Amino acid sequence: MLVGCLEYDTGQDRAAEATRTGALQLGEEAGNPSLTGWAHEMRSWFAITRGRYSEVIAAAQAGQDVAPGRSVAVQLCAQEAKAWARMGNQRNVVKALEKGRILLDSLPYPERPDNHFVVDPDKFDFYAMDCYRLIGDDNLAEMHAREIIRKTTAPDGTNLSPMRKVEAELTLGVISARSGSLEDALSYGQQALTIERRSQPSLLMVGSELDLALRQRFPNSSDVHEFHHALATATTDGPHVS
Repeated sequence: MLVGCLEYDTGQDRAAEATRTGALQLGEEAGNPSLTGWAHEMRSWFAITRGRYSEVIAAAQAGQDVAPGRSVAVQLCAQEAKAWARMGNQRNVVKALEKGRILLDSLPYPERPDNHFVVDPDKFDFYAMDCYRLIGDDNLAEMHAREIIRKTTAPDGTNLSPMRKVEAELTLGVISARSGSLEDALSYGQQALTIERRSQPSLLMVGSELDLALRQRFPNSSDVHEFHHALATATTDGPHVS
């Protein structure tokens, strides 16, 4: 499962899907609902970064069916909410987030929240930030983004969770662009692109939202055009590890 995630992060799409399929088969053969659920979650993640939102929802719901009441089901609710947000269905976004939050609150706090295959409250808030940004609730999106940046920055300035922090910075960039603050929007965007450990699909997906917001709000800015090209370079310049 982890190998499949790393393969997808580094742009090896076919290898990642083959690895995911192998994990799914192993989970089914072993009768392991959590493993099977995470294999469906990987499919939903692959699909959302490719803009296949109906597939995201199908995979998320299939995973919830095979692994109800488990940590993976929380993340599947979040992926479903993210897909509904990108489809503009605010009602279903709220329903999916509420379902995920209720389930999360019923589970014990994880002993190892740094485990990639565990969902803790901070991770769920990270997904909620994504949804709020997409449905245009800038106040809630900003609140979550600033809290994520605070929690992912160690006292010595070390970045504890690179991609969470990057997506929070890009969220603040989108909000700044919407409010007409070009300087702040570009600052957040340029800062996000300096990351060395990155998930290319996720960086491109959220970075493209900022790119679009900037080009819509400031179509004649040369700095905006430079950011557009910088984003394209940052997401195609070879493999990185998230």
